[in-house]
Amino acid sequence: MSQPSIGVAVIGAGMVGRAHANAYRNAATVFGLGLPAPRLVAVADLHEPFAADAAARYGFARAETDWRAIVDSPEVDAVSIAVANGLHREITEAALAAGKHVLCEKPLAPSVADAQAMVEAAAAAPGQVDAVGFTFRRSPAINAIKQQVEGALGPVRHFVGNYWCDYGYDPGRPMSWRYLGGPGSGVLADIGSHLVDLAEFFCGATVGVQGTTMATLVTDRPRPLGVAMGHAGDVQVSDERVPVENEDVCTFTTSYASGAVGTFSLSRVAFGHANTLRIDLFCENGTASFDLTRPAEFTIADAGPATAVNGVRTVFIGPWHPYVARGLPMDFPTVGHGQNDFFVYQARAFLDQIAGVTTLPPCPDMAHGLHNLRVLEAVVSATDKPVQL
Repeated sequence: MSQPSIGVAVIGAGMVGRAHANAYRNAATVFGLGLPAPRLVAVADLHEPFAADAAARYGFARAETDWRAIVDSPEVDAVSIAVANGLHREITEAALAAGKHVLCEKPLAPSVADAQAMVEAAAAAPGQVDAVGFTFRRSPAINAIKQQVEGALGPVRHFVGNYWCDYGYDPGRPMSWRYLGGPGSGVLADIGSHLVDLAEFFCGATVGVQGTTMATLVTDRPRPLGVAMGHAGDVQVSDERVPVENEDVCTFTTSYASGAVGTFSLSRVAFGHANTLRIDLFCENGTASFDLTRPAEFTIADAGPATAVNGVRTVFIGPWHPYVARGLPMDFPTVGHGQNDFFVYQARAFLDQIAGVTTLPPCPDMAHGLHNLRVLEAVVSATDKPVQL
């Protein structure tokens, strides 16, 4: 493309929306210098203080309180949608119809039917990039492990994925959209969608889901009297309590076309685990593991070292691994990086796609997001019938 710049905007100024805003601000500073300059046009949020704060902090020209102002703006070429899942379809369809490139947060939609409609809207806009945000695909360590799986480690036989958070453990935390919706719209959609995607990143397509168990352990929450940022509980609440409609905990197993199997454990009530994503890959010729609490490293065990000194060893991510060379201001081993950097790499890949640059792997498209939701739907359908002993 010959355009001199790409006008970007973010709809949603909560926790994830701010990550997108920060990512666009930094996208042109990583990797090659050929990207048309991103113009930081606007941040929109229904809660004006959030929109104004994010716009000021991340250098966007203005704040809006109605997402339609962004969709209707001729200054905006590309938009990130980072709002409650139930709003994804309406905003995505409007943005695509208005000629915008769209990066929508995961899960793509609250239902397979809504996601299918979004995919159809994207197909009706063939000149525009449609993408869904699975940011862990941009982790240097996870990509380094994939290199090893495709090399010395060999194919994955057993994928183990755990994602434990504690944002919902306190029954005094206020009600929010994350606790509303039917089975599967809770911890499974919120964080399990990431693990399902990572498993397929390593193992290929899911062909079966078995043995699902879901539980709601905090059954009601106080109605908030204000607006909270992300998972924050620092907002006044009323004495009225509202029923929780979806699951706090979910476990299940999977099978893949490759012959691999997967086991999954998800929780949003895991006290002491603010954001603990861990994957263990047991492969044909060894094992590799990644833990998000130590994002700039991974562990590996294989048959390379002599038996007397063999064992699990830690590998620190450096410029010889994916995304690190020119992906950090100081691209040196042990300097470290984290989840915010994954959003930067994702934003750069999205903007590269718009500009016709193919250096980075492209963002998964909305059809991939639809597939992810079909797997989540299968997880819900595989719920075990309780057996009384």
